[in-house]
Amino acid sequence: MNFARTALLLAAMTALFLAVGYLLAGEGGLLIAFLIALGMNGWAYWNSDKAVLRMHNARVVTRGSARELVGLVEQLAGNANLPMPQVYLIETDQPNAFATGRNPENSAVAVTRGLIQSCSREELAGVIAHELAHIRNRDTLTMTITATLAGAIGFLSQFAFFFGRDSRNPLGMVGTLLMMILAPLAAMLVQMAISRTREYSADRLGAEICGQPLWLARALQKIEQLARGIVNPSAERNPASAHLFIVNPLRMGGIDSLFRTHPPTADRVRRLQELAGAASASGGGGPWG
Repeated sequence: MNFARTALLLAAMTALFLAVGYLLAGEGGLLIAFLIALGMNGWAYWNSDKAVLRMHNARVVTRGSARELVGLVEQLAGNANLPMPQVYLIETDQPNAFATGRNPENSAVAVTRGLIQSCSREELAGVIAHELAHIRNRDTLTMTITATLAGAIGFLSQFAFFFGRDSRNPLGMVGTLLMMILAPLAAMLVQMAISRTREYSADRLGAEICGQPLWLARALQKIEQLARGIVNPSAERNPASAHLFIVNPLRMGGIDSLFRTHPPTADRVRRLQELAGAASASGGGGPWG
């Protein structure tokens, strides 16, 4: 994600804050929402990565406590010409992973205990390479700010009920209830708009980083299958961060098909298989071959 797209995202989220503030309490509410949005945008730039890691109770690991995992990240970061990110572990049985940070020099890769236990070393390498691709593409700032602000918009909208009887509120109770529903949906749509294409791009670059597209393809299939039957409690408590993960961590049932934050896994796997076929036909190999 380039700077212009990040700025557009922040503007969209700020506009949502201003609209909610105005509809709740008129011009006074607009001013309060504007000041809150300014403070939150600045805070999110510097702290959203730490906030997301705290949401999921991630703990930092080192070569001393997780030698193989940290060594693998270090090797792949070298392949990607990236500074070594911090490595975090999330204690959940659901296999998944995400990257965060405002730039490559201040980045982190978080993987779940379930991912380490269920994936082979090659599959784990494919997943980590995908997350490093997000860092190299500078997706992570946009991704983490989106998660932080979308969660805040959802939280702010819940206060609408308590202000519904304010005389400065032009909506009335019915309008206020609609706003409680529509404001979080609008934030979700912003997330969806930036999520799908960046995943395809990170899949392709991740395959180049690890040198084997099929490793990531197999990992995606395994994660998709296992994640359906395993609840990720921290993700369920913080659904605004779902788009960060390599595969949607939420158990949403039929709603998931309407509000996908990720491209269909089958499409991602097919593209990776096509990439592997093209590399094989050209006789190309990767750094792991």
